[in-house]
Amino acid sequence: MSVKPARAKALSVEDRQSMILDAVTPLLIEHGQTVTTRQIAQCAGIAEGTIFRAFDSKDNLLRAAMDRQLDPEPFRLELAALDRELPLEERVRAMVSLLRRRFAQVFALMTAVGSMGRPHTHDVAHEFTVLLADVLAPDLLRLTVAPERAGQVIRMIALAASVPHITAGPDFDDDELTALILYGIIGSPTPTNAPR
Repeated sequence: MSVKPARAKALSVEDRQSMILDAVTPLLIEHGQTVTTRQIAQCAGIAEGTIFRAFDSKDNLLRAAMDRQLDPEPFRLELAALDRELPLEERVRAMVSLLRRRFAQVFALMTAVGSMGRPHTHDVAHEFTVLLADVLAPDLLRLTVAPERAGQVIRMIALAASVPHITAGPDFDDDELTALILYGIIGSPTPTNAPR
């Protein structure tokens, strides 16, 4: 007697929505609002009707995808979780890396689909700067500026380096940006580069 294979457990509505949202984000970046529900279904490995059972309409799905990607809370948690025990250089590099990834994703989505009428509820830039300052605080005595000012500089540099038409040249990598943030373009004065 053959045994029928166990049927896969049905996904909850929330899990199904999450799976579809995972699939739609890269498609949105590639195709913008012209992405089809057929493309989304193929990428997610589901029937097209499943999309409409989970989101009612394509517009609702696209809005949910934008809301999910622009939600500052997951990013806030990532910044807050940075290890304060790491050496300063490693902490700054981690901040640069997280900020650039966040900015690149947001810019890619906004370029591909626009704001889709999504209102900006509040500016979180200051909150992120305060979080960055908190990550820098253990090295207060090494900093030449207040931690919040340093956080602001790190955020601005990471933001500028994430926008291709601002860099207007070869890309910067995280190590180069970290070195520029920490040591500037000439470093601290030494006998060989001190002003004469």
